Amino acid sequence: MTRWYTEKKKEHFYQEAKRVGYRARSAFKLQQIQNKFHLIPKDGLIVDLGAAPGGWSQVAKELVGPQGVVFGVDLSTIKPFGDIQFIQGDVTKTETIDQIKDLMNGRCADVVISDMSPDISGNYSVDQARSAWLSECALQTATQLLRSGGHFLCKIFEGEDTKAFLEKVKHQFTVVKIFSPEASRKSSSEVYIIAKSFKKPTKKVISLL
Repeated sequence: MTRWYTEKKKEHFYQEAKRVGYRARSAFKLQQIQNKFHLIPKDGLIVDLGAAPGGWSQVAKELVGPQGVVFGVDLSTIKPFGDIQFIQGDVTKTETIDQIKDLMNGRCADVVISDMSPDISGNYSVDQARSAWLSECALQTATQLLRSGGHFLCKIFEGEDTKAFLEKVKHQFTVVKIFSPEASRKSSSEVYIIAKSFKKPTKKVISLL
């Protein structure tokens, strides 16, 4: 019964994504997270890490509206969509972060979202460690791009590294929650870290007097 339900749900979200024109069923995960936590503001600037094939960017653009801006970043090329700006690059590389900052034109992001996943090896310990590393990269990127009070969302596979990562996030954000959206597969070990109100470090002013 459980397997039947899981497959039925998987098929439902896949078919629904095709019906409404989303590029991935994962678009519904972001919708469900937004409905509960209200991370993405109208007219906001959003950076979507690991954006391919573009489903999360589509939802983010719907939420920010015509005046909002969405930048999607991925190692893979992403087929253009509307006025979403897609960047092919590696978020672990300084040059990619610099490219995003250049496009942001002096602004800071309101929200950084990440649905990045490792290539699945089949060895859960390895996959979980890789997922944790990608989450660390997403957090590091977010701290460079977010405005004070901005929000961060990222996926991580649950495991021995999750607790330590959560502690790092809690040092940087005021409110931190773990959430598993309905659109996630029941059998999946993925969870989403929702972090609100970034505590951006203030720049120290050095007096020469």
